[in-house]
Amino acid sequence: QVQLAESGGGSVQTGGSLRLSCVASVYSYNSFCMGWFRQAPGNRREEVAILYRTTSTPYYADSVKGRFTISQDYSKNTVYLQMSSLKPEDTAIYYCAADSPQGGKCLTSPNDYYVWGQGTQVTVSS
Repeated sequence: QVQLAESGGGSVQTGGSLRLSCVASVYSYNSFCMGWFRQAPGNRREEVAILYRTTSTPYYADSVKGRFTISQDYSKNTVYLQMSSLKPEDTAIYYCAADSPQGGKCLTSPNDYYVWGQGTQVTVSS
């Protein structure tokens, strides 16, 4: 059953921008952490940006800090990832995922997330 669906990926040149969207098809009331993760060929899946939905508290990986912004439309069960100043190293499949907060905050490891979307490809060319 599909619960999360990403969209907005594509191919852009270095320095370009994309906005990814993730919509929850089935809402889970306790899935207050929603995040973006990415996986490049041959690499492990890594965290990109995570949002604690109740307070809109964000977390960003150092590699994207200052370039990416995570946001939400809470009523629509949708999270966004605005990506600017894209670099070739941002090329990856981007996944949306959901989890429950632990100890009052969102975890950052992809291993902790239990609901995943299908992924959307982002390709940045030089």
